[in-house]
Formats: sequence, structure tokens, C-alpha cells
Amino acid sequence: MSITFDFSGRTALVTGGAQGIGREIALMFHRAGAHVAILDRDPQALDESWPAGTERVSTFAVDVSSGEQVGAAVDDIVASTGSLDIVVNNAGITRDTVVWKMTDDQWQAVIDVHLKGTFVLTRAAVPVMRAAGFGRIINVTSYTGLHGTIGQANYAAAKGGIVSFTKTVAKETARFGITVNAISPNAATAMVTAVGEERLAAMTASVPAGRFAEPAEMATAVGYLAADESSYVTGIVLPVDGGLAM
Repeated sequence: MSITFDFSGRTALVTGGAQGIGREIALMFHRAGAHVAILDRDPQALDESWPAGTERVSTFAVDVSSGEQVGAAVDDIVASTGSLDIVVNNAGITRDTVVWKMTDDQWQAVIDVHLKGTFVLTRAAVPVMRAAGFGRIINVTSYTGLHGTIGQANYAAAKGGIVSFTKTVAKETARFGITVNAISPNAATAMVTAVGEERLAAMTASVPAGRFAEPAEMATAVGYLAADESSYVTGIVLPVDGGLAM
């Protein structure tokens, strides 16, 4: 299946865009003609995925939970491209353990990257989008954020918070031509495959489609939510999960 989007003249920013789902989303925007800005905390992964000099690509090695670093990156992007039309809040980490063994640092690290990171980038982007009368914000949540998963209280809290955050900001910004939506993916990323063969097999068996998606399959859903044609879709969480959430 081939679905073609046209984002020529648009600027799209993707966090966690050096690998996995984020990289596939960034590639989709780039192939569709957008200028793509990638934020990731791993400078080596950025260099490997997006070599210096790649046309229509800007990379920033930043901590997405830092309002100062994210704000500076947004200022640079707008100064160089003249706009910031699309934001995808994708960056994420895990620090898994059952709640009675979870440390303050394990809790806070996950909350900061997922939930605070989504907040600080959205806060920086919305004034630019309001001034333009156009914006697309797509946040990445998860099945765990909706239903919970043993050993992931921090991750579930962060992803659940992103759902509520998405709906609230959608209500706040709809009148400015900005849509705010989320996807709930189920793809075979490094974060997923790291759980081990036995657990991965059990997880796969629970998916009605009988498989995990390839990360590139998530990009199609993001492309739809970022397109001009989705202007009347806001405040939703779109499951892209092979029926897992049914």
C-alpha cells in the first residue's frame, strides 16, 4: 500500500526522530516535501540517521524536558524556515519496575521525557501556530496509557496524562485553526523488542491482527492527522494497534 502526502512548504518538527517510530515519521514528512526538524537527545544517533547537509533537515541534540532548550530550538527553526506548522511529540523512554520498587528518579525521568516534554514543546509551538492561523500537533500515547501495564506505572501515568493533555489543548486551540490529536501505536520498536522473547510472544498473541506493526505504518496515521484535509478532526486518540484496544 502506498499513500502519498504533500507537505511541500510546511515545517514539521518530530521529537525522538533519530530512530524507531520517530524516524519513520520524520522520513514520511521529508519524502512528502516538508522541511523536517528533528529533536533527539542522542547526538550520535542524530548524525547517523540524518547526516549533516541533508536537504530540508535540521537536527537538534536537546533534552525535550528542558523548556529552555526546546524553546531555543523552536526559535531557530522558525527563524530559518519561517514557520512551524506540524509538531509530533514522540520522544520517549522507559524505566520499568513494579511500583513498590520504583525509585523517585525512575518515576521522574519517564514523566519528564513523555509528559513534560510534550507540554514544553506544545507551549513553545502554539504561539507560532496561532499567529499563522494553522497548526497540527500530534502526540504519541499508548495502550498502556489507556489500560495500564504491570511494571510501568510511570509510563502509564505519563501516557495517560498525554491523553488528557491532548484533549484539553485541542479545546483551547481549535478556534485558531490548530488541531491536536494523538495516536496510540503498537509497533515493533527497540523499546518493545527489549522486553524479551517470552513476553514479546505473549504480547503478540494478544493482538487481534497477530503481529506488531512496522514503525513505518505509524507514519501513515500521523500523515493523515497532519494533513490539511484533517482540519475537522481534533481531540481524538487514534489507535493504530491492530485491534489491541478493542
